[in-house]
Amino acid sequence: MVMYKLITHGTKPILTKNIKNTITMETQTPTTKTTAQTQGKTIAIISYITIIGLIIAFIMNNDKKDEFASYHIKQSLGIALTAFALSVIGIIPILGWIISILGIFFVLFLWITGLINAVSGKKKPVPVLGKKYEEWFKGI
Repeated sequence: MVMYKLITHGTKPILTKNIKNTITMETQTPTTKTTAQTQGKTIAIISYITIIGLIIAFIMNNDKKDEFASYHIKQSLGIALTAFALSVIGIIPILGWIISILGIFFVLFLWITGLINAVSGKKKPVPVLGKKYEEWFKGI
């Protein structure tokens, strides 16, 4: 009779054959690199959730300086400043209003693209202005 050994990795149990025909249960904790990657990804996602989320992500990343989180914080900061600039332009009658309305859709597109990149774990700049954001905020 062949017995199997149940091994849990994090929260996922793994069933493996046991040569001694006994059932044992082992627990393996996730590595610190995996935990750090998950935390960096979480901070990156938080940075895209409103201005308050951007501030919270900046404060959370201030101690450890995770590279992935920092990258997305810079991208999110660029998107937020672009939205602010468009709102200032929106003060100008007629032409400013048109630019502001079209710009809102552009900023929404940038925001969705950045959020998707953060969720999928990609360190990819947002379209059109992403490379500029990298340049402008490299000191942060």
